[in-house]
Amino acid sequence: MKEDFLHYIWKFKKFNPGLARTVHGDPVTLIDPGMANVNSGPDFFNAKLKIGEQLWAGNVEIHIKSSHWYEHHHEKDEAYDNVILHVVWEDDLEIYRKDNSLLPVMELRDIISPATFQNYRELLLAPNASWINCEGSFHSFEEFDLQNWLERLYLERLEAKSKVLLELLKKYENDWEAVLFRLIAKTFGLKVNGSAFLSMAQSFDFKVVRKCRDSLLSLEALFLGQSGLLEEEVEDVYFKELKKEHLYLKKKYRLENKYVERPKFFRLRPDNFPGLRLAQLAALYNGVPHLFSAVVEAGSVQDLKRIFSVAPSAFWKTHYTFSKEHTARNKKLSAAFVDLLIINSLLPVRFSYEKITGTGDPSVILNMVEQLKVENNTVINKFNSIRPGIGTTALDSQALLELKNNYCDKNACLQCNLGIKLLKGEA
Repeated sequence: MKEDFLHYIWKFKKFNPGLARTVHGDPVTLIDPGMANVNSGPDFFNAKLKIGEQLWAGNVEIHIKSSHWYEHHHEKDEAYDNVILHVVWEDDLEIYRKDNSLLPVMELRDIISPATFQNYRELLLAPNASWINCEGSFHSFEEFDLQNWLERLYLERLEAKSKVLLELLKKYENDWEAVLFRLIAKTFGLKVNGSAFLSMAQSFDFKVVRKCRDSLLSLEALFLGQSGLLEEEVEDVYFKELKKEHLYLKKKYRLENKYVERPKFFRLRPDNFPGLRLAQLAALYNGVPHLFSAVVEAGSVQDLKRIFSVAPSAFWKTHYTFSKEHTARNKKLSAAFVDLLIINSLLPVRFSYEKITGTGDPSVILNMVEQLKVENNTVINKFNSIRPGIGTTALDSQALLELKNNYCDKNACLQCNLGIKLLKGEA
């Protein structure tokens, strides 16, 4: 038995109201369960109920056993002085308030619907070797319910990212361009080099990028040099120009890269080699000097995609590294990579900006993400094997990642709209 199940029972009134009584026999009539509290303090605020003929308004605390009141030291916490009812699975100890009055207790274990308890046991208590708890039922959810929940999950994911971005905004003195630069740099590095690219981007003030953005050579030298990719000796004119420029920038802006994480090449496809990716990043900031403004002002997903129609300097058309040349190839960012940048960098930053400024319409972002292709990863592929066709857009894939990481993996079925459907027997 877990406490969140009792929260669910109380919130949705999933008990027999005719049998609801305190352990001393007084009838309990639940008028309003109150508002669930996600912070410290009683579990539900501003509940309304009748105990006997007395109408009460106040807070409700929920525990597996009544003795947990003392185990959690609520008797010493003023936040619990206004608790009007103690809801428990098992009453094993009388609880007294500070004024020595007896705290009313209502026991749930004998007044819950057997069907509800059985659904709970099957979902969360039975031994389960499935990938997710509801794997056997996932195909049966109504499409309308599923899509509504996925849309909410995507917005939850944006909200979570927004909290991180707003902390970064404080760190970088409300400079949205600086925040976006760090986020884009990390995304350019993907999983293998994301932390290394972020380390590079954090090794200097964004003002340096602003001062260098008119020169593609300077930006390439800045990014490649700070990443430690210019420290070897290569007999190439372009390489020597970059190295010379980086030494100049290092002296002029007092740059240091001793503690910058070095990027990796191991098991990377050539298109993801760090030198090329950093050269593409330099081309982006050289070609779109006011990137944040372009992101916020974009009216469509096509406007966002046009931002990335830049190419690195001529050297990279025939190189993936400094030491080996190949026949000329187009080294513009691929459509799939641009989608990734939009999903993981541009839309979260735009959402955060519009949230803090009170501008924009979330439906515009939803419309944009729905125009992007579904991501290809093991989580999405597994969901598709359970329910074929579930993932068709980037909104679906982002929402499913949120579902898996923050609900399924945490056994938070009772906070999940789909889990609640199963408990109610509606799926």
